[in-house]
Amino acid sequence: MVLSYLFIISLLLASFFNVVGLRVPVGKSIVRPRSHCPACGRTLSARELVPVVSYVVQRGRCKGCGGRISPLYPAMELATAILFTAAPTWVGWGGRLIIVWTLIALFAIIVVSDLRYMLIPDRVLVVFAALFLIERLFIPFLPWMDMLIGAAVGFLLLLLIAVLSKGGMGGGDVKLFAVLGFVLGWKMVLLAFFLAALYGTVIGLVGMALGHVRRGVPMPFAPAIALGTLTAFFFGEAMVRAYLSLMM
Repeated sequence: MVLSYLFIISLLLASFFNVVGLRVPVGKSIVRPRSHCPACGRTLSARELVPVVSYVVQRGRCKGCGGRISPLYPAMELATAILFTAAPTWVGWGGRLIIVWTLIALFAIIVVSDLRYMLIPDRVLVVFAALFLIERLFIPFLPWMDMLIGAAVGFLLLLLIAVLSKGGMGGGDVKLFAVLGFVLGWKMVLLAFFLAALYGTVIGLVGMALGHVRRGVPMPFAPAIALGTLTAFFFGEAMVRAYLSLMM
């Protein structure tokens, strides 16, 4: 019952995260205007705003004009709800759960933003950096020094790559990793970057094979960062122990 309730609440939150990810990068209010069809501009009714369900019932089309609705919206809603609901299984119901829920919310917003606009908004990063700082005051999940070093390592590592690649790494990615370093600490942020690069390579190769990614053309990196960071957060310590046991 608790997990079912959590899943439903997570779907509603995910729908809001979609709105934030679509509107904030272009300077629009997240409150007004009300949700509307991007093709015909018609204001959507409550029945058309039920996360995932409305998309399935309407077969991915606007009820008014028949225009196609991007599958990105229900996909992100479902993925976010699944992660929110599964998180207690991996980290328990303690303080770490609040941290990981905040991380998932951050990724739900920036993945939509990056996929749609190739942009990670500074305003979103500032708000979540403040949230993580406030949470740290009440939930001592890492020593302060480890978090500060993690923020510096995440920022400087991505900045170095951005400079050496001459624009191959976006400024939003650099600032994002500073925030992630603060949350993960310096050891786990390095693992998160390694995993993100690995996921990004796989996604890029699959995208090229399917014709969706072209060589030399920038692709959104936020999805790979999200996957790498959450993998490190949930399973990083076990992965490090397994690696060290193989080395001994």
